[in-house]
Amino acid sequence: MSEFASTVGFVVIVVLYASIGLMAVLGSIVITQKLFAPRHEQVFYGLFLVAIAAFFLAFAAYFGAGSSWATESTAVVFFAVLGLAGTRLPSALIVGYPLHALWDMLHEWHAHAGAVMIAPEQLTSIPLAYGVFCLTYDVGVALYVRSRKTTWIQDWKTRRSGP
Repeated sequence: MSEFASTVGFVVIVVLYASIGLMAVLGSIVITQKLFAPRHEQVFYGLFLVAIAAFFLAFAAYFGAGSSWATESTAVVFFAVLGLAGTRLPSALIVGYPLHALWDMLHEWHAHAGAVMIAPEQLTSIPLAYGVFCLTYDVGVALYVRSRKTTWIQDWKTRRSGP
């Protein structure tokens, strides 16, 4: 297959993954606003950051990347701390989600662009354009959290003071 056809195929895949990431973040916003009170919505996004960070452990197990286990586990713990802090501090989510996007893109560049910023055996392989999906989703969530920060803080204060 020609390099041109390969490049076109890659661009199509990237656009599709970015579109799916955008639809996922919009769907998450609509669903969480309908299902949860503002403070519970914040807790959801904090716990979800923990869950999405753990995907790299699943990838390490699936792809048999035993040498990356320590690196990925350290990252999961880091994002778990940010996610748990974010259940009460929206700023932790505003920082945590974009950092997770950067972690995803580091894997993308490593796996598919050949860029080596960390020793190759320390990073887990990911599906093609998975990092693009996560970048779109994570940045979208961070922007949403920033827009809801005041509402969430006010809901915590209102619930604490009672009716």
